[in-house]
Amino acid sequence: MTAALGHQALKSSLALPTASFSASAPPLGEPRGPLGEADGAVPDGVTVFDDAIPAVVELDPDLLKALRQAATDASDDGVESYVSSGWRSPEYQDQLLREAVAEHGSEDEAARWVATATTSPHVAGDAVDLGHSDATEWLSRHGAEYGLCQIYRNEPWHYELRTEAIEHGCPLMYADPTQDPRMQQ
Repeated sequence: MTAALGHQALKSSLALPTASFSASAPPLGEPRGPLGEADGAVPDGVTVFDDAIPAVVELDPDLLKALRQAATDASDDGVESYVSSGWRSPEYQDQLLREAVAEHGSEDEAARWVATATTSPHVAGDAVDLGHSDATEWLSRHGAEYGLCQIYRNEPWHYELRTEAIEHGCPLMYADPTQDPRMQQ
């Protein structure tokens, strides 16, 4: 299968609670040093089968197994599955959060797209973001067969493992992450 990991997408993560983000995070614009692959950045052209990339290998093993099976089956239908994000370090998640606040103008608006390091399932290895609409369309039709469910209506690229979906279908989606009780911690 030629599923490849693409570039990091800012709007590819979960949202943060509307409260202020981590007091330990540096203010916007403060230099942090380079964050890269070891923190979960995904270089172009890496497949979901590449066991040398932390964003892939640090995913929950059951999520990774389901993702790899779905990507293999999608390729049988001529669909290439690209991953733009997977596991992330807390430092990388904090960087994405700062960037989202700068882009969206407020923590409340950023909360629709990027989580804190303490609430993001990406930091726990429990979420994956797919690139290219053909792959997300394929997974929206077939993902429940693998337990892979879109969680947020506003994030068609964001999938998490819900094994009960194999028998019962995916749960109803939240409008956006601010509606997800997990983000209210």
